[in-house]
Amino acid sequence: MKKLSTLLSTAVCMAALAASPLSASAADNEKVYGTMNIPYAEFYKAEIEDAYTVDAVSSATTKGKWGMNGAGEIVEGTYNNGNGTILGVKFPVEVSSADVDALKEKYDFSPLDSKPTAYKEVSLSGDSLSVSKLVDTNGEQTVDGSATVSTNSYYGDYQIKVAGYPENTVLYGVIINTKENDHYAMRHLENIWRSGSYAWSAGIKTVEYHGNHVKYENYASSMGKTVTSVTFITLDGYTTVNVGEHYLPIRFAGEVKAEDASAGTGRTALSITGFPEDYKKVISTDEGLTATETEVSYTNAKPGKYNVTVNDESGKYAPMTAQFLLTTNDIPVKFADGKLTATDGFTADDAANFISNLATVDINGTSYKATGSKGIKLFKEDGSIDLNATVSEAKVFENCGTYTVTLNSTGYNAPYSFEVNNEAAAAATTTKAASTTAAKTTSSSSNSPKTGVNGMALPLALLTIAGAAAFALRKQND
Repeated sequence: MKKLSTLLSTAVCMAALAASPLSASAADNEKVYGTMNIPYAEFYKAEIEDAYTVDAVSSATTKGKWGMNGAGEIVEGTYNNGNGTILGVKFPVEVSSADVDALKEKYDFSPLDSKPTAYKEVSLSGDSLSVSKLVDTNGEQTVDGSATVSTNSYYGDYQIKVAGYPENTVLYGVIINTKENDHYAMRHLENIWRSGSYAWSAGIKTVEYHGNHVKYENYASSMGKTVTSVTFITLDGYTTVNVGEHYLPIRFAGEVKAEDASAGTGRTALSITGFPEDYKKVISTDEGLTATETEVSYTNAKPGKYNVTVNDESGKYAPMTAQFLLTTNDIPVKFADGKLTATDGFTADDAANFISNLATVDINGTSYKATGSKGIKLFKEDGSIDLNATVSEAKVFENCGTYTVTLNSTGYNAPYSFEVNNEAAAAATTTKAASTTAAKTTSSSSNSPKTGVNGMALPLALLTIAGAAAFALRKQND
């Protein structure tokens, strides 16, 4: 894979020469190299035969991500309107010196001192901008990779994850290529994400995870096609990754719905509607459950979240999945002797199920997610509280004192709360004598500190202890 050898030199040259005027003696037809803002429509037009107009991106640009276009940031290489819309990319170009002034004014052209590895030829006729296919002086590179395709995406109808894509570089353009010779242009945030993942809507799921409406008209024809490769455009030129053949099963506006029910032994209603007549249904559900077209039945099922999936035996259509809850009013755990264990009448498996289904943990009024790589890991293997637990590298039990912990577990209708006393913070920062004082102080009912994540100041009691320790040391020195 080609290295991004020109990235640093390009950036340095842009900074050094941005304010430098071109030579007044330059001929009008002299070729000049620089970078400029290229709208998505013009950037992709020559890349895709009979290209559709590639719109700017304004729908999936939440929380200011549309403006994160500095080095190393999520939409590096793009430019925007300053008000939530990504308009296109800033990319190297070859232009006529006669067009430089107009391009500088309209497209933020900045000169380079050398010919870049890859660029687009740009000309301007009045207000009409012409942008060529990429000129790759090293020649297009083709590599073998792989991909996985999912029809269950937060961001649209299809999501493809590519292995073997150019890493440690800026992706200015991504094109999905199919066996049927169709090509689909991807745009930042709405389609292009990190780690080789790209998603788009074909008209069924038109509102993504954050509630933003996504563009789908130009991707509707992708349903039923077979992806064979993905082309990436970087400062080093083209890299096309061959990924084998990946069929995009047809999406449709059907629904699979299972009702929530009580855990234990029973059954719940299942409805399957809006499916094509030639959809050959194969229904499956989680281990220990049985599903038909009208119900899901179960025996001794524990509380939690379950799935039922309908697949097309022929593979023509996309599968559909429904989630449902089996719930209980029981709380199978108790906090005793410093550990969370099974309460009377329940087994260790019941307690383990409660812990494995933890959704959130509230500590002194601050709520933390208990799932995913960034979730709080509150319990050790033996069920004891980890007083050194951290979230975003900040200690949750930063201060000494009494903490109220509330556990919210999926499938359990009521939360479970208990108190834990942290004397470790005092012991770690004071002398043994000071620690004894801390134990006495923390028995006060008013000593209920905020969690460390919120960055609260040390409680008054701990400051008093620190002062006492300092006085004791001073006496010894005397």
